[in-house]
Amino acid sequence: MTDSPPAGTADHPGTASLRPEPPERVLAVPGAGPSTPPVSDAEAGRAGASGRAGLTARTALVAVVGTVAALLGIGVRARFGAHVAVDEPQYLLTALSIFEDFDLDITDELDDGRWMPWAGTEALPVQTEVLPGGTQISPHDPLLPILLAVPMGLGGWIAAKAVMALMAGALAALTLWTAVRRFAVPAGLATVGVILASAAAPLAVYGQQVYPELPAALATLAAVAVLTGPAFAGAAPPAGRPPATEPVPGTDAEPVPGTAGAAAGPAASLSGLAGRVVGPGPRAIAVFGLMVTALPWLSVKYAPVAAALALLGLWRLRAARRPLLGLAAGFAVMGAVYLGIHRLVWGGWTVYASGDHFQESGEFGVMGFDPDYAGRAVRLVGLMVDRGYGLAAWQPAWLLLLPAAGFALRRLRPHGPVPLRPHRAALLLPLAAGWLTATFVALTMHGYWWPGRQTVVVLPLAVLLILVLLAGRPGWLRWAGLGLGVAGLVDYAWLLADGYARRITWVSGFDQVGSPLHRLLGNLLPDYRLGWNGFWPLHLAWTLASILLIAYGTPYLLKGGPDEDDPARGRGDGDGGHPAPLR
Repeated sequence: MTDSPPAGTADHPGTASLRPEPPERVLAVPGAGPSTPPVSDAEAGRAGASGRAGLTARTALVAVVGTVAALLGIGVRARFGAHVAVDEPQYLLTALSIFEDFDLDITDELDDGRWMPWAGTEALPVQTEVLPGGTQISPHDPLLPILLAVPMGLGGWIAAKAVMALMAGALAALTLWTAVRRFAVPAGLATVGVILASAAAPLAVYGQQVYPELPAALATLAAVAVLTGPAFAGAAPPAGRPPATEPVPGTDAEPVPGTAGAAAGPAASLSGLAGRVVGPGPRAIAVFGLMVTALPWLSVKYAPVAAALALLGLWRLRAARRPLLGLAAGFAVMGAVYLGIHRLVWGGWTVYASGDHFQESGEFGVMGFDPDYAGRAVRLVGLMVDRGYGLAAWQPAWLLLLPAAGFALRRLRPHGPVPLRPHRAALLLPLAAGWLTATFVALTMHGYWWPGRQTVVVLPLAVLLILVLLAGRPGWLRWAGLGLGVAGLVDYAWLLADGYARRITWVSGFDQVGSPLHRLLGNLLPDYRLGWNGFWPLHLAWTLASILLIAYGTPYLLKGGPDEDDPARGRGDGDGGHPAPLR
């Protein structure tokens, strides 16, 4: 039922000669004590404007840092004697073919040696099989070459890599925005955390490497940002809360990050003092569907992450029948289109059907000809701590993902804060899908590429989990994270210096970098290339440490911090208790 307008309003003219002046509305400050004075609309508006301006400036800052960190890596060669190497020439030749010939056939580009100015004079490794009709189509999904076609055609390989760097800046900016506006992370903490992640490996490295990893990470993060936003919250309000409502026109319904309104999630942010119930926004759902659909077109290996996001989206829409059916139908159509085009163009269900290496084994040989899945299980830990190819070997702050994952898992239990459970599920499920794919589906974690390649697609979600852990936590934990993060910046700076001096490349020799911090940490990490007899003591030690940090580390790491189960408690940056955007 809707309330009838009172007499004397525009809907009942003539019933009153004078319209009373409405009193100024006041808002209670979430998380404030009983002695805290209420905040007027004007004060709330000024605070909101100040917070938005501050967030915009911080977003621009991290975007610049992410872009510059990636651009600096262009000067380091991919291998000795070549600016691009391994799979990069395949993507660039396809982009060139799209720009010049409007097709995916790279036969003429290969015959003319178009790769020589930037990939060296040696013949490229054969990746393509000559298909019926004499065409050669690269066994790589086409979305990245489509994105790079214009810059590659107009400016060559440097322009293509510069566009990749701009994507790295966009990823940094979106990570900060999502942390603050969707997960109530204090803006100051989020800014520092995003800079430490974006200006270090592997995000800075893949910010200029011509691989689909960085665009896939951007698509994944964009999907999560939409999924945790007001559109999907309005479709499936958390248990015990009313449906989301549309805010009163002219008021700022977004909560100030760091307050209970933000911590409660989008459902709370749309619950105004007056309004009407609104369902999921069609544009937001369309953007979500587009981002999920883009993932397999970047690479089929991202299909598990896309599936996890799709399931989360459908679950969140379960209370809105028409949007649910529309999104499900859209996914079904896009899946059929994907398979149909691949059968038509590549001759199989995936692009690997056109790969020379898989003609005898079949396209699914890309996962291994005789995979040992029990042996691959060591990657569950190795992806993090391998001496040469682990994430922590090059940015030790990634180790905080272990307690952060345990922290989020604990909050998923029934007694955890209800409004935050869907948000944490939106981080954990795609992250798990990506990590398990890198563990059991990828052929190897030791390849001719920069370390961490298989996990980049979900690393922005890992950044968000770590920031959520650190928000409002004891100061010592933040300082520890800062120290680890700075060590990663030092390692990246050393990589750049050694790369400019031609001592290392992004594909080979990088484990010989001169950084003393990397060498010191390497003594504590297992080297999985040595075989079981060479890595098992440190592997078992790190396996035990990982389990303890995930399962039991949270209560010890959070000693001295506020009770996270109290969603009404504001989160500050440690210098006064005000919400971060107000400072």
